[in-house]
Amino acid sequence: MKRPKLTWPARRALHDQQPKGRIWLAIGISLAGLSMTHTACAAGILPQGGHYVAGAGTIASGSNALSITQPGSTRGVIDWNSFSIGRDNRVTFDNGSGATLNRVTGGSPSAILGRLSATGSLYVINPQGIVVGPSGVISTGGRFVASTLDVCNCAFMNSSNTLTLSGDSNASVINLGRISSSGGDVFLIAREAVVNAGTVKAPKGTAELAAGETVLLQDSADSKQVFVQTGSQGTVVNRGRIAAAQISLQAADGNVYALAGGGTRIRATGTASRDGHVWLVADGGRVEQFGRIAASNASSSGGTVDTQAAQLVFGNNAAVHAGQWNLTTPAFTIDDAAAHALRHSLNAGTSVDVSATGANGATGDLGIASSLSWSGPASLTLAAFHNVSVTTGTTIANNGVGNLTLRSDASGIDNGGSVINNGTIDWSKSMGIVSALYDMNGSYNPGTIVANSAWTAAPYSGLITQVTGYKLVNSVGDLQNIALDLGGAYALGKDLDASSTDTSFAFSSLGNATTPFSGQFDGMGHVIDRFTQFDQSSTEQPATGLFGTIGPTGVVRNVGMTNARVVTNIYFPGGIPLGILAGENQGLITYAYTTGGRGSGAFEGAVLGGLVGRNVGLIERSWSSAFVGSAGLLGGLVGGNGGTIVQSYATGTVSGGNHGSGGGLVGANDGTISQSYATGRVYGPFSAGGLALSNTGLIEQSFASGEVRGPTFQGPDYGTYGGIVAVQGLPAGVPLASNVYWDKETTTRTKSSGYGAQLSASNGLTTAQMSNPASFDASWDFSETGTWVIPAGATHPILRWQLAP
Repeated sequence: MKRPKLTWPARRALHDQQPKGRIWLAIGISLAGLSMTHTACAAGILPQGGHYVAGAGTIASGSNALSITQPGSTRGVIDWNSFSIGRDNRVTFDNGSGATLNRVTGGSPSAILGRLSATGSLYVINPQGIVVGPSGVISTGGRFVASTLDVCNCAFMNSSNTLTLSGDSNASVINLGRISSSGGDVFLIAREAVVNAGTVKAPKGTAELAAGETVLLQDSADSKQVFVQTGSQGTVVNRGRIAAAQISLQAADGNVYALAGGGTRIRATGTASRDGHVWLVADGGRVEQFGRIAASNASSSGGTVDTQAAQLVFGNNAAVHAGQWNLTTPAFTIDDAAAHALRHSLNAGTSVDVSATGANGATGDLGIASSLSWSGPASLTLAAFHNVSVTTGTTIANNGVGNLTLRSDASGIDNGGSVINNGTIDWSKSMGIVSALYDMNGSYNPGTIVANSAWTAAPYSGLITQVTGYKLVNSVGDLQNIALDLGGAYALGKDLDASSTDTSFAFSSLGNATTPFSGQFDGMGHVIDRFTQFDQSSTEQPATGLFGTIGPTGVVRNVGMTNARVVTNIYFPGGIPLGILAGENQGLITYAYTTGGRGSGAFEGAVLGGLVGRNVGLIERSWSSAFVGSAGLLGGLVGGNGGTIVQSYATGTVSGGNHGSGGGLVGANDGTISQSYATGRVYGPFSAGGLALSNTGLIEQSFASGEVRGPTFQGPDYGTYGGIVAVQGLPAGVPLASNVYWDKETTTRTKSSGYGAQLSASNGLTTAQMSNPASFDASWDFSETGTWVIPAGATHPILRWQLAP
């Protein structure tokens, strides 16, 4: 590589900040055309030959100052023969909250050694290059843009929210001084190189450095605004300090160098409208990080750093202090330097995700070749397009509550990805969890894993063991193949489009009463969309749902089934349980939900639920908005409950048609319902209840608010209808708990029960009362960490866990 020729001011300012053993010239930045001429350095220099070519304003000069006035917060374009400012000189733009584009048409670069300020936004475009010297100070009220790429006047004057800058200049943009925007953003853009060795501040906006041949500049209130559309193999370097709400260093197919050593040189502090976020992007090039990067939200928590490059290099001081650090590269081996950077970040409380994507023809493998241990709650995810491997003699360990996830086949394409541990995973001093996810056609070698004998699962997590190896379910075929090993552990690798079950793939429910599903199924927050089961004749297997029977040891968690359509048209006198997620649950279901519809044409006997037909196990923190109808015993969430339902709800319509009866949450309850509610409309030709059709079990700390009604021609007093239940406590006369409520206005019911034991009339609340925590007794916890919350504008309580992202 040819050595670049640096001018003395730039060379000295940059070289003085180099860490020992690192030569600045090795970066190979060409600063040709940015030589500081004697004229540029002279104290008397000011911009020359300026005239408006679009918009209007005045340009007035003094002995060492230049004043530009652009009235009415308008936009304007000024062409200049030259645009440099001497050390003791000042240029001021009084442009209100408007914007002024300054284009240099002469042949000299711009050297800002004095002061440049604007009340509004300021653009300086010079294809010969721009350097802000060590004494240079730039301050604006709005956006500041320094660029060697040009933009057309028409787009700028039209106040377009999107500007395209392009050009073939080999000059650079360099900041050795101080650039700040009090109310907007700072953008430094060039084709060849962008260097910050000074300070850049944009406390309310973004600070973005980008190298490319074509760059898109957009307005965004909550994300980055500069996007390199055509690369130039250019370079972006930060050797100084950058502080903004969000920060981006982007070189596309070039290189990004975050070279600052000790201390935090890149700091993103979020605002009320912008999360603290830093991007280091060199998709086809290299990101070198030698310093510490910090990102936090306005609340001083969280913050995200995204690092994306074909190659990643870390120095001794490299670390990220944020809520999350995401590293993305085609293939990667965690060597000593990378492990050092990850360890420092994890110990600072930053959770780290490393992804090997397999892009550009790379293997997509991710290897751990250096031991890595940390203390505290931060989590580490290592995800590979193909294989994840831990080399012999390597140890990964946590002392705290940190989690470790090893994920192969990260794209979920059934490529045979494997997880191979030839080292040691030591979680003996951690209360976190270890998850290994591998392709169904791949393999899992757990190697040496040391668990903590004192580990216990977190409430509502549904976890069985501290260390779990999951087979990935990436297709409807994989989903059906769970039937080959009903005791295995499975995880959804991605959202599934199950629309083929409507036409070409007749799905058979997983497990039955004789051989139930006895393993673990973790949706990992993914959904199964457009799942369909539809049987027609009495000889077919009944459409009981995704799972036929979940056995006593079976666990289903963290999964959604959206736009489902499950319909049975077989006459079932025996009370076959029918659901969307499962026909019967004898085990544990947590954080599961369904939308769509669950139907039956049976005239009597079928037990239908929007989530589960019959529950004799535990359902917690789950919900359904599915339509349930139109015959049999119906429940918005569960048809028949003999187990426990806690912190769950249903919002879908329950319709008994001509042959069914039901409740908003449950059809028949002889188990326990606690801290749950129903808001859906309930219809029955002879009986219906806002929460349950019948209850001989325990219902506590729950409510109903959906309309409860029968056929209009019968009149309101015909049949058995109640705000909470249709029939309560028969034959033993068991009462409802006194902390159960109903909305007497929206349910249209003045009594808690259509027949049987009644609650006090005062438990029937108005809608206004339902939105007031004071209307509920002391067992309802509305504290900051309590079970219940009433959001602003809500007409009834919801469960606090519903607010979680």
